[in-house]
Amino acid sequence: MRRTARLLTVASLTLGLAAGCASTPRPTGTVKADLSLITREQIQEMRFNNAYDAVKGLRGDWIRQRGPESFRYPTEVQIYLDGVRMVGGVQTLLTIPSSGIQFIRHYNGLEATSRWGIDHGGGVVFVSTKVTRQGAAGQPPG
Repeated sequence: MRRTARLLTVASLTLGLAAGCASTPRPTGTVKADLSLITREQIQEMRFNNAYDAVKGLRGDWIRQRGPESFRYPTEVQIYLDGVRMVGGVQTLLTIPSSGIQFIRHYNGLEATSRWGIDHGGGVVFVSTKVTRQGAAGQPPG
């Protein structure tokens, strides 16, 4: 009798643990948020004045410097506007009005270095103001 009770207890615990550890599927129709992207809709909804305000307000960690500083390869965040590297660092985001922004994408240091070179270890904030011929926002570079 005791043996049967022990077996039932062990079986119950095993089933309970298996059910608790099983992953539940995401409900259909839900989309996982892309945390490396700020969309035009997000910028308009929050009524930001410029790219700096949008980045600081929605993803402030994108513009914080990280990692060891080096004279040869500084770890400052690089800014690109429509594929052109901007001079002046994060402050140049203040000069980009939000009204023309289609999207803003962040590349971490590893992604940025592999895409643009060794002096991009601090990451990249890529701002796009380009619109395709159909009037839709340009595709974020991926």
